Amino acid sequence: MLAAMFSGRHTLPRHPDTGMVFVDRDGKHFRHILNWLRDGAVPAMSESECQQLLREAEYYQLLGLADCINEILGWKKDENLLEAELTRKDVIKCIQAPKVRFRGVNLSGLDLSKLDLSEVDFSYACIKNANFCSAYLRKAKFRRTEATCSSVQSANLHECELIGANLEGSVLDKANLQSANLQDACLKDCSFIETDLHSAHLQGANLMGANLSGANLEGANLKGAKLAGTNLEGANLQRAYLREVDLRETHLTGAKLGGANLLGACR
Repeated sequence: MLAAMFSGRHTLPRHPDTGMVFVDRDGKHFRHILNWLRDGAVPAMSESECQQLLREAEYYQLLGLADCINEILGWKKDENLLEAELTRKDVIKCIQAPKVRFRGVNLSGLDLSKLDLSEVDFSYACIKNANFCSAYLRKAKFRRTEATCSSVQSANLHECELIGANLEGSVLDKANLQSANLQDACLKDCSFIETDLHSAHLQGANLMGANLSGANLEGANLKGAKLAGTNLEGANLQRAYLREVDLRETHLTGAKLGGANLLGACR
């Protein structure tokens, strides 16, 4: 379509001063169109972004780009439909051993509620849409684990390790995360209503859009955490470390901030 537009066979509306041609499409995706025309490369992007770029490829009639995006979307769909490698019964048999590791294992969609999974190593595992409600997970390891959209209500995650874990969209209401390590974790749009995060390590965590209303964050370290759109209404932030944290888009109505370190914080 671009070749046809600029072939000289068509009169194009141009800006009277600059001579620029206006194309009524999303400008942020046009750079990907140009990069495809330059070197045939498709950038790494989320499924929703792929869908948006596909619409642009179809508009510009770039069939090769559209085919590549459809392949990528097919892979993403297959990844989401992967069945868990173990059943709940398999997991129960495994946790009877003295030291349990599920490193890199796919446990997506499993019901692991109410199980004693203390000190189990789930690092690098895929446990999307899993049910950990009321599970005992004290000192369990979830380093770099993919656990999006999981249910973890009322679970005991005391001193749990979740460094770099992706829990986007998960529900952790009333869970015990005392002294848990959530450094650099993706916690976007998570629900932590009345969750106990006393002395939790949240340095560099992404909490954008998360709901922490009524949560206990006393003594928690939030250095470098992203809090845009975070709901902290009625939360206990006493003695929390909020130094140089941007709180301008954070909801803090009724939050307790006594003794919190707010030096350099933006409010």
